[in-house]
Amino acid sequence: GVAGCCAKTTTAPLDRVKILLQAHNHHYKHLGVFSTLCAVPKKEGYLGLYKGNGAMMIRIFPYGAIQFMAFDQYKKVIKKHLGISGHVHRLMAGSMAGITAVICTYPLDMVRVRLAFQVKGEHKYMGIIHAFKMIYTKEGGFSGFYRGLMPTVVGMAPYAGFSFFTFGTLKSIGLAQAPNLLGRPSLDNPDVLVLKTHVNLLCGGIAGAIAQTISYPLDVTRRRMQLGAVLPDSEKCLTMVQTLKYVYQQHGIRRGLYRGLSLNYIRCIPSQAVAFTTYELMKQFLHLN
Repeated sequence: GVAGCCAKTTTAPLDRVKILLQAHNHHYKHLGVFSTLCAVPKKEGYLGLYKGNGAMMIRIFPYGAIQFMAFDQYKKVIKKHLGISGHVHRLMAGSMAGITAVICTYPLDMVRVRLAFQVKGEHKYMGIIHAFKMIYTKEGGFSGFYRGLMPTVVGMAPYAGFSFFTFGTLKSIGLAQAPNLLGRPSLDNPDVLVLKTHVNLLCGGIAGAIAQTISYPLDVTRRRMQLGAVLPDSEKCLTMVQTLKYVYQQHGIRRGLYRGLSLNYIRCIPSQAVAFTTYELMKQFLHLN
């Protein structure tokens, strides 16, 4: 949970800009990544960059906690019951952990996106609780909170899978090939080798970059579907396939399916780096090695 919160707070302003760009908010649609980063504080103050971050923290603590815990549990189950070990079980366990965490915390993500998409002076939702009430009453009860779940789950499987897989593989190769150069004894158990902090950050960053490239078009699809009723072209984005087709036909690959990807690298690489590094440090702090 702490690992998730540290990671997301580090990159919250970039997250807000990404949502504004992905869904073509009419106030900022003519701007690029860096011009939007400059325009938001002018229009909405510096706290505007953190809009939706309260809802993000409420979501990300259980999300991070469930994901990391589920990863460790799934890894044991896959090894014990399916007899699969090595790199493949990391990929499988990571995918399953990501899907589990997403399904458990999806309504909070939905509310966070709605709050982050709002622009000062045009508030439809007054806060987290009000957004929950509005979505529940106006968008079909509980099913309204799960709009866009399918592309999220489909996108999360490769994202979380490749993220855990790449980090775990780099970590095991690094400690096996160059233990003295890249590793050090764990603070809570000198018999266990862990990566040095700067190496941890690097491995987490590489993991984030690879995972993001593979799953990004599905992230764009998910955001469009989540914003649903807020967007003028919502009736064309009702299913995952419809949304993918619509974005591709209207905006193409670079300006549609991969719009905001450069920002996502800037956002995701440090986020994953901080997440994995904090997780490894918290494991030592809580004597889990």
